Amino acid sequence: MMQKIQKFGGAMFTPVLLFAFAGISVGIGTLFTTQAIMGSLAAPTSMWYKCWNVFLQGGWTVFNQLPLLFAVSLPIGMAKKQNARCCMEALVLYMTFHYFVNTILTQWGGVFGVNMNAEVGGTSGLAMIASIKTLDMGMVGALAVSGIVIYLHNRFFDTELPEWLGSFSGSTFVFMIGFFVMIPVAVLACAFWPKVQLGITAFQGFVKSAGAIGIFVFNFLERALIPFGLHHLLYSPFYYDNVVVPGGLYAYWAKLLPQIAASTASLKSFCPEAGFTASGFAKMFGCLGAALAFYSTAKPEKKKKVFALLLPITLTAIVCGVTEPIEFTFLFVAPMLFVVHAFLAATLATTMWLAGIVGINSGGLIEIASLNLIPLMRNHWQQYLLELVIGLIFTAIWFVVFRFLILKFDFKTPGREDEAEIEFGSKEKFRNKQAEKGGKAGDPKLELCELILEGLGGKDNIVDVTNCATRLRVNVKDETLCKDDPYFKAIGTHGCSINGKAYQVIIGLKVPSIREVFETLL
Repeated sequence: MMQKIQKFGGAMFTPVLLFAFAGISVGIGTLFTTQAIMGSLAAPTSMWYKCWNVFLQGGWTVFNQLPLLFAVSLPIGMAKKQNARCCMEALVLYMTFHYFVNTILTQWGGVFGVNMNAEVGGTSGLAMIASIKTLDMGMVGALAVSGIVIYLHNRFFDTELPEWLGSFSGSTFVFMIGFFVMIPVAVLACAFWPKVQLGITAFQGFVKSAGAIGIFVFNFLERALIPFGLHHLLYSPFYYDNVVVPGGLYAYWAKLLPQIAASTASLKSFCPEAGFTASGFAKMFGCLGAALAFYSTAKPEKKKKVFALLLPITLTAIVCGVTEPIEFTFLFVAPMLFVVHAFLAATLATTMWLAGIVGINSGGLIEIASLNLIPLMRNHWQQYLLELVIGLIFTAIWFVVFRFLILKFDFKTPGREDEAEIEFGSKEKFRNKQAEKGGKAGDPKLELCELILEGLGGKDNIVDVTNCATRLRVNVKDETLCKDDPYFKAIGTHGCSINGKAYQVIIGLKVPSIREVFETLL
């Protein structure tokens, strides 16, 4: 079950990869269409405004169609075969489901306590999905329907039909079955989802009333769940669904940008719930402090190699907000450090919230700049200066605490490993081994994939393979045939998270191309 949950969490991350550019587009578009920043140049009647408004509205595409995007994207990571066809099936059956819901509620809305004449949004519980007026089930509904379609696809796509029914095989057969399955699913949605909406409203009130404690607990769990690959399941409903604000924090904050940019009131006064997206502060300031601690405690003869290792992965965390590469350098060799890391991350997030500094701060510097600094700096520079001061203080705290713990408990963090535990020259040794066999120097990606496959017990030991933003996720038949974390670090990856038969090899942002090569070996 844990393997399936991890795979589901990784699949959910696929559409999230689009948010970085979408956020930049919204941020830039908002910047150039806000009169408080651009003056009369950004008047709604000006050509400047009209041109940049075209750009801005295009940037809203991802945020305005999030449920549809998640429904279509989930099969990429979850379908066992013919992923592209499953995406098409998910799209058409998701829209079919909403057409059923629309018709049922239009005819019998009173029975279910739903007023279909109400305007979408607000407290009506209604939304527009692909131009269909329907129940606002957000990301949850999209994932539920898409999950059903994926099950039907995996179960029935290869069904052999008589030759005279051949035109109904494959995706058509899945659609036929799914069409009839969606009717009772739609009826159940109409019966139960309005009650769920009432529960969501109550939960929103509880979370909002929890104040600083809620911010701390949420941000601690967001970090603590990373080793299990389940952090996506925690934050996605907050960021992209209606758990705390309508439409999710990303879309809600982006829509507030013009109003915030024109005001000098505190950021927190506009959206205190945005404190739930504060994980990015630990990525920018915490990972820097941890990296400095690793470098300062490394053995003198290894400092040069450790610097070469830490520089790119630290910049990846700060600039892109992807922390797995640096966090997995110490997660398994020093779990205590990771718990402390999660505690400090939650403390930093809570401190920022108490100081009134909120916004879309879950990513790296690029995302934070585009959705906060660039459009809001003019009237809120004092708060961002305070943010920098608090962040640098916590960088020092991270450094002091990590350095003390590393030296106190002799943790084998980067540069402190025993020689037998890690060999920085493994790739070179592999190339030399290939040369001895008469082979030529080949593609570095192919070499890395061959080493990964060897570490996972060979192709006959592989059950399936998927990926998220940074990890190659592989389920194996026999874990006793696989190597341990030091091996995967030695061959050039950032390590490996192991949970029974589920192996997550930490690659970095180039993992999609690595997966493609890896699959060719299978």
